[in-house]
Amino acid sequence: MRLFPCLAAAAVLIPGAASASSLVIGSGLARMCYEAADAERASPAALDTCNRAIADEPLSFADEVATYVNRGIIRARMDDWPGALADYDHAIRLDPKQPEAYLNKGALVLKTQHDWRLARDLFDAALQYRTRRPEFAYFGRAITNELAGDFAGALADYQKASELAPNWAEPKKELTRFSVRKRG
Repeated sequence: MRLFPCLAAAAVLIPGAASASSLVIGSGLARMCYEAADAERASPAALDTCNRAIADEPLSFADEVATYVNRGIIRARMDDWPGALADYDHAIRLDPKQPEAYLNKGALVLKTQHDWRLARDLFDAALQYRTRRPEFAYFGRAITNELAGDFAGALADYQKASELAPNWAEPKKELTRFSVRKRG
């Protein structure tokens, strides 16, 4: 099995996972940071909004954690991968059960470090803590399973991603590469 399709699929995962930003309930800068991350508006101005939210706004605990995830998403889209990883790690240190931090970190680790073992653990954590976008976690885990040689696990996870997001073409595209044969 060639690894190229898996790594190409990993590149597709980044924009999708990044849309799984953490919702900020309040108003003001943190809300604007969330909206920029959710709308895929990565720019120096969006990053500055997130920075100011963290530095200047009195945020609830949940909003602070979410703002770090959202800033990480914006940094990842701006190709500041070390900064994005630092934000996801900070969110996880603050709240070890923050699923969107695990999801987005898993996608970034898979894309930039090609560390499928770590990425699989991160996707598992995102699912364990009930990410808002489980289809992306299953898709990412499918890629890691395929890279590990666990083709049955990859097939099952691509199928689950497709089931959860029936209008998302990527899992269906990946499923076309599989054929199932009965033994014997």
